Formats: sequence, structure tokens, C-alpha cells
Amino acid sequence: MHEIEPYYNWLKYYDPATDDRSPFFGKEYNYDVYSENIYGYYIDPAWDYMGSETLYVKILSTDYDAGYSVIEFIGEWNDAINNDVMNLKRNVIEPLMKEGVNKFVLIGENILNFHGSDDCYYEEWFDEVGDGWIAAVSFPDFVQEEFKRYHLDQYINMGGTLQIDRWRTMQPHTFYDIVEKMIQRRLPQ
Repeated sequence: MHEIEPYYNWLKYYDPATDDRSPFFGKEYNYDVYSENIYGYYIDPAWDYMGSETLYVKILSTDYDAGYSVIEFIGEWNDAINNDVMNLKRNVIEPLMKEGVNKFVLIGENILNFHGSDDCYYEEWFDEVGDGWIAAVSFPDFVQEEFKRYHLDQYINMGGTLQIDRWRTMQPHTFYDIVEKMIQRRLPQ
């Protein structure tokens, strides 16, 4: 797991550690020391702790004018024991929403497992984005099935055309524009 890095090619466009509106503003990274781990397996030092022992994030891009943020994940999403969605919402999502972000692209190809609970925080998040949306891109099929089992697909757009394998080949705005167009096609006219 220590070899799985958050996508770094967009750092030239956005760095959450230098964005004074980011929840990770001012964080200093020591790429020589592996200190964070998930179930005893060290993870790359570039991942950000958001309050969960099993799920880490990296804000890859945020555009406050366009109102979106792209967030990559690694680990086990565990709402049953760790209430990961609460940690995510309180420590990452809400600070971004206070800055005007209401469209969230969640990249989940490195989510290893999902354990659900109730859907209260998802419903709250969905209600609070107003005319925005939440999109799960490139989540593994088995994680999507678990999300659906807990009826989270009524709050988070996922699957189908949102399985974008080559998102890394795009620049942040291009990627966001593609996701937004796919979401707009899904919304009732």
C-alpha cells in the first residue's frame, strides 16, 4: 500500500497545503517518513488524515469560482465502526462548502472495502449541496454495490459513464467538465 500515491500531476494547478481556504492549508509533508498506516500497512506520506484510522484523502483540485472539488481516497470506508462519512463531512466537506464548493467529485479506485451504516450524513450532505451534486468516479464495482445496498446511490451519482478510467490523462477543469456533463444528463429536465 505504501506504493499507492495520490495523483500528483495536478499539483502544478492546485496544492491543498498552499490554499488558505483548504482544510489542509499549512500541512507540511515529509516524504521520507512513512508514519500513517491502515491496518498496519504504511501508506504514502502524501495522503491526508481526515479523522479516520482506515480512510485517507487527498484534495486533488478545488476551483472556488466554479464551485467544485476533486477528492481522491485510499483505504477502507467504514461507516459502521469509524463513521467515516461523518469525519469526511465535518473535517473536509463542510470547510469546503463554507467556501462555496457544492459539487464534489470523489475518486474511489483505491477504496478497498466499504462497511455501511445509516444514511443520515449522506442525506444531510446531499441536502446541503443545494443545486450542486456528489459524484463517485471509478469506484470498484463491489463498493458501488455496497453503496447501493445502503441506498446511498440516491445521494451520490455513481456507475455507468462515471467509471472514467483515464481521468489522469486530463487536466482538472477538463475532467470536471466531463463529470458535470454526465451528471447533467442524469438530472431530470
